[in-house]
Amino acid sequence: MHWRIAARPRGRELRIDDFTAHQDEPREPLQPGEVRLRTLLLSCDPAQKGWMENAGGYAAPTNVGDIMPATGIGQVIESGVAGLVPGDFVAGPLGWRHEAVVAAALLDKLPPDRERLPMHLGALGGSGLTAWFGMATAAHPDPGDTLVVTGAGGAVGSVAGQIGRIAGCRVIGIAGGPAKCRWLTEELGFAAAIDYKSQDLKAMIAEHAPGGIDILWDNVGGDQLDTLLGRLALGARVVLCGGIARYEQPGRPAGPSNYFNLVFRRATMTGILLTDHKADFPRARQRLAGFVDSGQIRTREDIAEGLEQAPEILMRLFRGENIGKLLIRVADPE
Repeated sequence: MHWRIAARPRGRELRIDDFTAHQDEPREPLQPGEVRLRTLLLSCDPAQKGWMENAGGYAAPTNVGDIMPATGIGQVIESGVAGLVPGDFVAGPLGWRHEAVVAAALLDKLPPDRERLPMHLGALGGSGLTAWFGMATAAHPDPGDTLVVTGAGGAVGSVAGQIGRIAGCRVIGIAGGPAKCRWLTEELGFAAAIDYKSQDLKAMIAEHAPGGIDILWDNVGGDQLDTLLGRLALGARVVLCGGIARYEQPGRPAGPSNYFNLVFRRATMTGILLTDHKADFPRARQRLAGFVDSGQIRTREDIAEGLEQAPEILMRLFRGENIGKLLIRVADPE
């Protein structure tokens, strides 16, 4: 089976009827340069809603009726491409389907380590790479800096915070719910965690960052970003990575009213996109893998079962019900 886009969910939450399930059509012969894959795992990412909305930006446009896009990990079934043989594992744009035919040029061959396959969609995949390049090119962490991460219980924020901790920062995570906050402090080594659902963010950030915020890594936007801009330290770096708060708002979100504090604090605000750094992916993956091997970066994959449940699983992401990287398991490796 496979899922197709049935509607454009602009300015509202996702619904089941935004997707339609279809039976697969008979296999067609491969064209030159193509590979046939069994889908094993699919990544759940906030950007997928923007892709459905055809919101523009860096992603290729979509149409109602297209296969629901998603990055995934597959196992090669059939290949006429040198360097890829049946049984190999690859990552790339698979979409919500049991089988995918993809141009080999769009795929990254993965090591044969089956236990680590989920990490290649998380800490060793797009999430970890986004955190790595954002910290290296925009955050510029220094020992003693106070780093605040919004959406810290998610795939990108949890890695960004750990990279900051390794660099010598004092890391404060903002997340929703006591379970996520405990994970940040007890397992990932964050100095503090603030539960935005039950605590006063303005009061708590004043308590935990009395000298101001040197680095603000923002995955959320909205009111959280506005509040935190009011607590910047002199020379602060603000990194805009995501804006999950805006995905269910109609029209364009209002700009932060505290933006002029960037002037008062001589701060910078930088947006980052992973696609700008593709040439450096191998080196960054090697460094991230070294931190995982040494235990300096800890990962968590929240794996839900079944392509049949894909719409509901993706909606969990927008309700903040996942801890770490949310994945859909479609099939086990052969």
